[in-house]
Amino acid sequence: MRERIAIEAIVERKRNEVWALWNEPEHITRWNFASDDWCCPRAVNDLRVGGRLLSRMEAKDGSFGFDFEAIYDEVDHEAKLAYTLTDGRRVETCFADIGDSTRVSTLFEAEDENSAELQRMGWQAILDNFKQYAETSPR
Repeated sequence: MRERIAIEAIVERKRNEVWALWNEPEHITRWNFASDDWCCPRAVNDLRVGGRLLSRMEAKDGSFGFDFEAIYDEVDHEAKLAYTLTDGRRVETCFADIGDSTRVSTLFEAEDENSAELQRMGWQAILDNFKQYAETSPR
């Protein structure tokens, strides 16, 4: 059984807006990276059960890149997304109202190459980048 890691952020934005910014490819490419020396040049999101999520993640200097790819297992509009990555790991992200803000919480299965703490920090950095983008986006 794989270790499960939880991350979360409170985003100062209404849930329907957070949902759109999280899922629309033109927004995904603006926040889906852990640090300023990385980018997400392309994203595809077929937001339905059986649909494909694909984000291309690359170092800006061109030294490394990879496709983050998954198939949706569950899509509960504005509430929950669950998908399985190409390596078989499961990920669930939930969106919950907290007044005029939204709690975004993700639970993911760890991979075997990097420490759990390094993975938690990387996923949290991406979520923190999303929070910053969502709270400053004019949408």
